[in-house]
This record gives sequence, C-alpha cells and structure tokens, in this order.
Amino acid sequence: MSAAVPTIRATSERVAELTEALTEIRQRVAAASAKAAKPTGKPVLVAVSKYKPAGDLLACYDEDQRDFGENYVQELVDKAAQLPQDIRWHFIGTLQSNKAKILATIPNLYAIQTVTSIKAASALNKALPADRVAPLNILLQVNTSGEDAKSGVPPLSAAMPEAEVDAAELVQVARFVVAECPRLRLQGLMTIGALAESLAAGAKENEDFARLVGTRDVLQAALARAGFRPEEGRWGEDGRLLLSMGMSSDFEAALQAGSDIVRVGTGIFGSRPKKEEVKAQ
Repeated sequence: MSAAVPTIRATSERVAELTEALTEIRQRVAAASAKAAKPTGKPVLVAVSKYKPAGDLLACYDEDQRDFGENYVQELVDKAAQLPQDIRWHFIGTLQSNKAKILATIPNLYAIQTVTSIKAASALNKALPADRVAPLNILLQVNTSGEDAKSGVPPLSAAMPEAEVDAAELVQVARFVVAECPRLRLQGLMTIGALAESLAAGAKENEDFARLVGTRDVLQAALARAGFRPEEGRWGEDGRLLLSMGMSSDFEAALQAGSDIVRVGTGIFGSRPKKEEVKAQ
C-alpha cells in the first residue's frame, strides 16, 4: 500500500474491541445470507465509519476489511488521503451535484450509493478523469418508505403499466446513466427504508426490502425493453442489479430478503457522537 498510515493508531484495547465487533458482524452476515430465500453469493459488508478516527478504520483494515462507507464528502476526502489506497470507498451520504468534482478526485472511490437525478449522474460523469481505469459504480437511491425526510426517487411496481414504468423517474435516470454516462456503471439500487421499530407488529417481511426487490425486477425489465443488456457491462453484476439495503438494526432481515450489500456502522464501531459535538472538537 502506498498511502501513508495514520500517525495515531488506535490503542490496543480499541483494536481488540473493533476486532471482536467486526468478527461478530461478519459471522451474523454469513449466517443471515445462508438463510436467504434466493442466495446471491457472498454479500458485501460496508463498514460505515462516519465520525470515526482513521485509526479505527486502520484496525478494521488490518482484519482484511476493505469496504468502508462515509456520509460526508470532506470526511471521505480526508480519510482517503491518509489510509491505504486499496480501500474501496462507498459514498452513502446525500449527493449534491456541486460536490461531484471533489468526489471525483478520490482515486479509490468505488461506489456512490445515493444518486437520485440525471443532473447528479451527468455531473459525476463529467468530473471523473478520462484516464480512470474502471467506471465508477453508482446505485440509485429509492425512497421505498415514502418519507419526506428521506432522499430517493419513488419505487416501481409490477402492477404499473409499461408506459407508466418507462416514464417513471427511476427508469429515466437509469437509462440516462447506461446510455449517456460511459464513466459510470449502474451497479444497483439502494434504500434506507423505515426503521425496524416502525414496522407493523407481526409483519412477516420488511415492506421496504420487498419493495426494493420488486423495483429492481421492474427496472431490469425496463432496461431490457430499451435494448440495454447486462452482458454489455453497463449495468449490474452477474446479470442483475445489486441491492444495497440493511443497516446495523436490520441487516440480517435485509440479507434474508436478498440484499447484496449491507451498511453497518454502530454494530462495528459503536455509537457515534452527534454532528454538533464533532464540529466542536
């Protein structure tokens, strides 16, 4: 690895704590994935390191963790500059088009999971350097719960007529990415969904997860109707769009529902300080 390591490593006690937590989460991921109705291969565990020091990330890196997620652009830029360059960075925060140029400067930025518009996709495609070795993976964020406080485009339904599907915002953005953004690759869809505690009591499945699975199926059919095939390499992996759903409180249910990517923060790193407390430091 050619990047400099942090000057301040985590204490031995903190390293032991992180190693134990990461091991437990990995075991739970494997067990839940094995119970999936339709196994999709080894899922990707993204360690969400918002507000955590670089030393914490390095401790997880030393345990072969390579996928890390950040919510804030500047925090991601700062950490990427001082941590190993074979880390796969996932940006999972709200994406503003004017931040595209900054994100594009990170050579090992692996994926942006929160694209919601043609404007943002176009800005990313233009900002990425022409000599980038591989296209940047993007996931389109879907607001499966319909909450005003959450970002994302509306989901799709198998009950929608084809004409309505083809005119839907999600399909329009997806087709634009595949057809007009050669430096991007449409890897899949992402949702945050409602908190587990807010789900209807006794529900047999998480409606948000089921809704994203259904949306993925409808979108894939819409892409095929437009002549875009997965084997062309412009969208998906292994012939399908991947799904990123599930966090610390519900990642096991997400994996059983068919998630390919889970985003776990507090389950690995512990509770986080509030944003105001971080700014005050």
